[in-house]
Amino acid sequence: MNLLDGVRVLDLSRILAGPWATQVLADFGADVIKVERPGAGDDTRGWGPPFLKDADGTDTAESAYYLCANRGKRSVAIDFTLPQGQALIRALAAHCQVLVENYKVGGLAKYGLDYPSLRALNPALVYCSITGYGQDGPYARRAGYDAAIQAIGGLMSVTGEPDGAPGGGPQKVGVAATDLMTGMYAATAILAALRHAERTGQGQQIDLALLDTQVAWLANQASNWLVGGQVPGRQGTAHPNIVPYQVMPAADGHFMLAVGNDAQFARLCEVIDEPWLAADARYATNNCRVAHRAELVSLLQQRLRTRTVAEWLQRLERALVPASPVNRIDQVFDDPQVRARGLRIDLPHVSGDTVPAVRNPLRFSATPLQYRHAAPLLGQHTAQVLEQVLSLDADRLRELQAAGVVGGA
Repeated sequence: MNLLDGVRVLDLSRILAGPWATQVLADFGADVIKVERPGAGDDTRGWGPPFLKDADGTDTAESAYYLCANRGKRSVAIDFTLPQGQALIRALAAHCQVLVENYKVGGLAKYGLDYPSLRALNPALVYCSITGYGQDGPYARRAGYDAAIQAIGGLMSVTGEPDGAPGGGPQKVGVAATDLMTGMYAATAILAALRHAERTGQGQQIDLALLDTQVAWLANQASNWLVGGQVPGRQGTAHPNIVPYQVMPAADGHFMLAVGNDAQFARLCEVIDEPWLAADARYATNNCRVAHRAELVSLLQQRLRTRTVAEWLQRLERALVPASPVNRIDQVFDDPQVRARGLRIDLPHVSGDTVPAVRNPLRFSATPLQYRHAAPLLGQHTAQVLEQVLSLDADRLRELQAAGVVGGA
């Protein structure tokens, strides 16, 4: 048995935030029906290269980007700009517990697929709306993209090197972090709303904005401003509240040093043969080290350049001082801990081959996650879903396909 057996999700979302949320629900065992445009599908299907290759080594239409966020789902190709397509979506919504969409505010109302319209058909429906800026406010009708939200939401102001440093200036995070965090908030919100619907029989609409998510997960940086009154700036890999906590140079590269308390700092000083630093009043406590950050970091950098990354990591590990290599992606998947945890998985694909993917990081002792299959082909499950859920027969399916209402793989 899976965690969400019996939960059916109608996924009208595309790109990343919504699909990431529904992929989590699929990992948990929900039946996720992904609705895509016939002939085109989710925008990310074309976001390559790289693309999945067939047995002959030729690129297919399945981009690596699309594959990362859509495993375990069933793809149904329906054109809901057409009245018959809208009727199909409404009929499917009546048989689902959850609907996820990320259209512009009011964008689905003209098709009769907005929350008030579908609530009338299914009062217990949990309807999750993901937008850039939320359902109200002066920016509500703006399109919101991850990089733009990282900028307006403050993340770029604390990411990257300071203006005066080499390579200084605002930087976006190397993955679409705001989209991904919004997807995770969406998944948790949906689970909470499902619990409420189970108790009361009443669903609700979830209003989730990328900007709201970005501001919320500024976390300690927001608190630094709200409580301390000082605007945080970019500090590269350094931590605003802890020293030393940043990438450090070695003789042959760099490594991350993450000293979290005074005892760890004292052990670091022993490792680098500079025990006096821990007794110096300027560095004995973290608040003093923060106040004297520049001079301390300069001393440490000078000392740490005398040995290789491997030597320092070995010594620091023995002394229980947190530190790690700065791995490239290929090194990540070759790391012994990553391999031991089985973070790479190989999923069955309709082609008969397998597709490499990254497993869900959650582990449940009683209900291990079961991954059904890799991301589906466009419209791969159209006939299957419409037959199973709506009891449409083959003749009716052929009529809808001939009229361009539905498509298949």
